[in-house]
Amino acid sequence: MSQPDTISPDVYPVLRYSDGRSAIDWLIRAFGFGSHFEVAAANDDVGHAVLALGRGMVMLAGSGEPDPVNPWSMERGGVYVVVDDIDAHYDRALAAGAQIVMPLADTEYGSRQYSARDLQGHLWSFGTYRPRGATSAILRGGI
Repeated sequence: MSQPDTISPDVYPVLRYSDGRSAIDWLIRAFGFGSHFEVAAANDDVGHAVLALGRGMVMLAGSGEPDPVNPWSMERGGVYVVVDDIDAHYDRALAAGAQIVMPLADTEYGSRQYSARDLQGHLWSFGTYRPRGATSAILRGGI
């Protein structure tokens, strides 16, 4: 069995803010998060960020142009889950009648993932993407 302080997270809350930069600054100041990873968006806001606190992490982004092909571009919050055998997971979700809103596909950043809505319409994504250095950040108790 792994030691609790060496386990990296597999479940990440995902949040979208109208002003990602201000949200990151406030989350750091108010709640003690550390900035783990950030990518700028074309509109000078935050395209993707990962904040760490203790053994947990949260992903977030700022505002952007709505993209009808990508439900995450219009969603205020959801959940991302790392899955080892993503193809089998996708087949299981399909067999259970999950509402797939983004089919299983490979991304330009090296993940294989899909998105679905649960029974109440909440957005979930499952994939192989793990934030860079997630394990090391957790070993240090966040950044």
